[in-house]
Amino acid sequence: MPKSQPVAPEAMVRLCAVAVPAEGLDRLVEQANVLMPGPPFQRVLTRGGWHRFGGVVDRDYRRVHGSIVHWVDEHCDGVVDDLITDYVDAGYFATRLAGKTHFLTRAYGDAPQDFVQLEIEELQELLDRPLVERDWFPDSIEEFLEPLDYPRLAPEPVADAYFQFRRITSIGALLDSSNAGSRQIQDLKRLFADWRNSSAGEHATFCQHWILALREYPDREGELRVTAKPVPTFVDGLPELPPGETLRGAALANAIHAYDRVLGYPFAWFFMMLGQKASNYALAKAVLADQMGAYDYLPARDLKVLREWEQHPYAV
Repeated sequence: MPKSQPVAPEAMVRLCAVAVPAEGLDRLVEQANVLMPGPPFQRVLTRGGWHRFGGVVDRDYRRVHGSIVHWVDEHCDGVVDDLITDYVDAGYFATRLAGKTHFLTRAYGDAPQDFVQLEIEELQELLDRPLVERDWFPDSIEEFLEPLDYPRLAPEPVADAYFQFRRITSIGALLDSSNAGSRQIQDLKRLFADWRNSSAGEHATFCQHWILALREYPDREGELRVTAKPVPTFVDGLPELPPGETLRGAALANAIHAYDRVLGYPFAWFFMMLGQKASNYALAKAVLADQMGAYDYLPARDLKVLREWEQHPYAV
């Protein structure tokens, strides 16, 4: 799949709208692969624990409004006291959307950045709190929408779970976009180059072990920009990096090779170090010191990458 080939976000929106989470994500993935022929998409990571504003329901959990934000806009003129007075006896409840994001990837070329990342959200509307309490007086609309000190209810579902299309991104195209001049994207390009030139690129596919957490924001001129933070797909209790401050020689060699085996590909410790910034640079310095001495436990290609990093350190 060349990176210039368009993907089909509108079709994915429709596909997610009719899919049923109770039938499992695998069925949706199968349908996405039919919709977009080529190398199959694979789920590589699911990230949960986040939520969004929900809506408003009555005491029988019948929907009053699908968005509490829009409901507030429609029922008050920015004066929170009026809202409390008008609805203190309504018996309404606020809900929230508990979510998780499924990350699917497909490689389409030989370069590590040659992959498409598909993000699908799975959302469940849950009971959150009484909309208004008699002894609660928020100071602002913002506090009304997201109170910090307020009684919460058991998170009972008020509607069926559903899938929602988030985005689909050609990572190769992203690196070639107008955003490509930013320092963050330049560091990301270097990460991909180091992966390609190291033993990791020889033995593993980047998009099976990493996804990119993407965030869009407008710059000062109002142009949309994107940041991309690499996130490992390893979720079974990510081990701590070996302590470069205390290990040397055979003990350090055994520690980094054991770390790589746990993560499933060679030179994994180096790429994990890049995501943790200066706090773990002692590990790289310890490995380099060993290579200058009597030890030779890094492949030549990895040692070259590590020495280039030593000359010009970077992090992602």
